[in-house]
Amino acid sequence: MASKLEKWNRIYQNKDHPGDPAEFLVNHAHLLPEQGTALDLASGLGANAEFLHRAGLETQAWDLSPVAIDKLKQRQSSISTHVRDVEAHPPAANSFDVIVVTEFLFRPICPHIVAALRPNGLLFYRTFHRDKVSNSGPSNPDYLLKNNELLTLFGDLRVLFYEEANRFGRIHCGERNRASLIAAKLE
Repeated sequence: MASKLEKWNRIYQNKDHPGDPAEFLVNHAHLLPEQGTALDLASGLGANAEFLHRAGLETQAWDLSPVAIDKLKQRQSSISTHVRDVEAHPPAANSFDVIVVTEFLFRPICPHIVAALRPNGLLFYRTFHRDKVSNSGPSNPDYLLKNNELLTLFGDLRVLFYEEANRFGRIHCGERNRASLIAAKLE
C-alpha cells in the first residue's frame, strides 16, 4: 500500500492547474481582514492561498506533498510555501489572522488550529460529510464529518456561517457533499 505522501504526490504530479478557490471562501471574502497573515493548511496546489494573497494577505501555504508545493512556488513566488506534515506539526499558537482548511480532516489538530488563530482571527473550514449525495471525496468515515461535527470541533469559536445541507430539499442544487464553517476567535 502506498504511503500517504506517495498517494498525494501521485495525484498532484498530473495536475498543473490548482482549480478555483473554495466557493464559500470567495462568497464570504468580505469577512477577510484588509491586512494580516493567512494560512492555507493542507493547501494542495494552492488555489485558496492564491486567492488569499490576491486579497492582500501575507499568505503561507502548507502541504505534505513537495510536488504540490513546488508547483505552487513555480506559479506564485510571493506566497510563503512549506512542505509540512500538518498532522505531526500543526501551526503554532497565535500565528495567523485567517486559516483556511478545505478537503482535509484530521480531528486531533482542531484544538491547535483554534490556538493558532489570533484574537478576532477567522477560520474558514470545509470538508466532506458522511451524508453525501454522491460518491465524491473519501469513503473512509475517519475522513468524513458527522452531523454538526464542525460546530463541536470548533465550539470555542463564534459561528459566522454554517452550512450542512446534504440530503435536504432539492439535492441537485447547492453544496451537498460537504459541511462549511466560518468562525471567529473572539478577543
